Amino acid sequence: MKSPDKASVGRANALLLDAALESIPYGFCVWSPEFRLVMWNRHYLDIYGFPSKRVRKGMTLEAVVRLSAELGNHPDQSPEDFLFAYRQELLNNRGGARAKVRELVQGGRTLETAHVYSPGLGWVVTHEDVTEEIASSEIIQKRKRELERQNIRLDAAVNNISQGLCMYDPKGRLVICNQPYQRIYKLPEQLLRPGTLLDDILAYLFEHGMRASGNSEEYIRWRREVIARGEYGKNIHELDGRIIMMQHHPMKDGGWVTTHEDITEQRQQEDRIRHLARHDALTQLPNRLLFLEEMVAAEPGLERGEHVAVLCIDLDHFKAVNDTLGHALGDRVLQQASARLWGTTRENDVLARLGGDEFALLLRGVDSPAAAAAIAERIVKSIGAPFAIDGHQVAIGASVGIAMSPQDGTTTDALMKNADLALYKAKNEGRSTFHFFEPGMDAAIQKRRTIEAGLRLALARQELRLVYQPLIGLKENRVTCLEALLRWEPSGRGGVVSPTEFIPVAEETGLIVSIGEWVLREACRTAAQWPDDVRVAVNLSPVQFKNKRLYETVEAALRDTGLTPTRLELEITESLLLADNEPTLRTLHRLRALGVRISMDDFGTGYSSLSYLRSFPFDKIKIDRSFMRDLKAKGDSMAIIKAVIGLGHSLGMSTTAEGIETEEQLAAVREQGCNEVQGFLFSPPIPASGVAELLNAQYREPALHRRAG
Repeated sequence: MKSPDKASVGRANALLLDAALESIPYGFCVWSPEFRLVMWNRHYLDIYGFPSKRVRKGMTLEAVVRLSAELGNHPDQSPEDFLFAYRQELLNNRGGARAKVRELVQGGRTLETAHVYSPGLGWVVTHEDVTEEIASSEIIQKRKRELERQNIRLDAAVNNISQGLCMYDPKGRLVICNQPYQRIYKLPEQLLRPGTLLDDILAYLFEHGMRASGNSEEYIRWRREVIARGEYGKNIHELDGRIIMMQHHPMKDGGWVTTHEDITEQRQQEDRIRHLARHDALTQLPNRLLFLEEMVAAEPGLERGEHVAVLCIDLDHFKAVNDTLGHALGDRVLQQASARLWGTTRENDVLARLGGDEFALLLRGVDSPAAAAAIAERIVKSIGAPFAIDGHQVAIGASVGIAMSPQDGTTTDALMKNADLALYKAKNEGRSTFHFFEPGMDAAIQKRRTIEAGLRLALARQELRLVYQPLIGLKENRVTCLEALLRWEPSGRGGVVSPTEFIPVAEETGLIVSIGEWVLREACRTAAQWPDDVRVAVNLSPVQFKNKRLYETVEAALRDTGLTPTRLELEITESLLLADNEPTLRTLHRLRALGVRISMDDFGTGYSSLSYLRSFPFDKIKIDRSFMRDLKAKGDSMAIIKAVIGLGHSLGMSTTAEGIETEEQLAAVREQGCNEVQGFLFSPPIPASGVAELLNAQYREPALHRRAG
């Protein structure tokens, strides 16, 4: 068979190009560097209303402008002005970039004209009626997408796109390709010539390392099927370590256009985004999302009887690091703590940062609680060692809660929930320790959360009230002071919640600050109505001393209620002086200078009571009720009571014995010279309404002659 001559090939290419141009849904023309019309399509004539017989090849730009003006186009400009402006636009755009401008034509329509300069060819210009698109943003977006798809085909002819592009005829012969296509695949010149078969190009690429999903035969079979069906197709393959996306676009005549894009950086960026979505940016550990995915992936194994352990880990005292040394140093601590935690794990374990100072660890293949305990112990020990950062010795700790499958659950939710409950137990046991989940923890936690939720509303609902228990002066033989005690009666629950249950919750949550201020004001307001020789005692929590405005709060309560400062006693416990000693002592000295009396409550139950008596001149020592209770059972209790009372006298401090319930106890402390007594022998705590009657009654019958019925 005789091969087609160059003229035939040229005519065939011309026909293909004409067909492509006529299929473009907007006006298209080419102006030579001398401003003469080289080619155009039917849409170009229609959009300006040009009669086909009046437009010819080689026609000057000036002649076309005058014809356009004659037909009513560009009514806002004279033909001369439009010609001058248009010529300048073309001359100023010879750098290969695409420039756009809008024109007003007959009928009030708006055209968008885009032109790009191609050396040796001239200006390739497209004309699109965008009147309706201007009125509708939705149509604008739709037409722009269509315009982009059409521009890819047009730019293939003028070599003006960054993607690799090539066009094949229905027989699979290359019609045209651009330089980016050659650069992407590093094809030799002989394979870029028109007429080269697609099969020859693919054979070369596979021989030089191109890899696609499946083998080369499967890929070629897929390409042929897509071509035969005349459908859009997409494939991603690799060459020289780069990732290339090929898109197949069928044409109506049976040929097709393919685009080729190097998406290596895009895939790398997607991988980074996927990594960031599932990893903590600060520590690079898996985050909560990835950890839960790993947990869910382990569930089928749990159903088959495989063993795992889940450890919830919380850094103790980390908030204090942020508050005192700043968040930047706190981040450094988190990074180093993460490294230490990772060092305690095994190869197939999953360590994650859930957020803040919370971490979680999934231990696979753990057959016994002892194995999980060993790892938890390593964690506690590792985190407990001081961190040396920027000249600071940072001391924190780690509390760990452990849940094991199958005994503590076989689902992600159950294991995470139970490990968290065990963590809460570990923190309540003094921190820097670990604890396994135990049945019943859930109920205890739910009860605590119920108490917390109720306390947050207690003040607003007026559910709190004060009762007062009198202190009897043994020398005065009367009530000299009443201690304000807090009670809570939640509405809708029935009964009273014990202070031993809700006070610790209030302290842990910080609610004790606002509740304590209410107690102080209410006690001062009530005491202001009593005789001037009767004081009121109010207990202060160590948490309240963390409030830097405690002094101002006490001063305001006294001022607003009119209570004389000397009639207020503030009771503190030894635990207050265990930490932050200097700031606490400064506050205590300021309060005492105001005239307020300071008492040490529960004396003898702390770590170093005597040292605290040396550090601050207390006005009163209250002997803990446990010594009264053990007065008969333990012989040394009387010796301790005697020593404390004697110590108080020598230091100029009065003494109060708590928990007096029998005549024998009263006689014992009276004999040793105790100043005050308090207990059910004289009176239980009574409401504020009963205090006036109690005080009036003592003038009729001395307090020590009257006993609680």
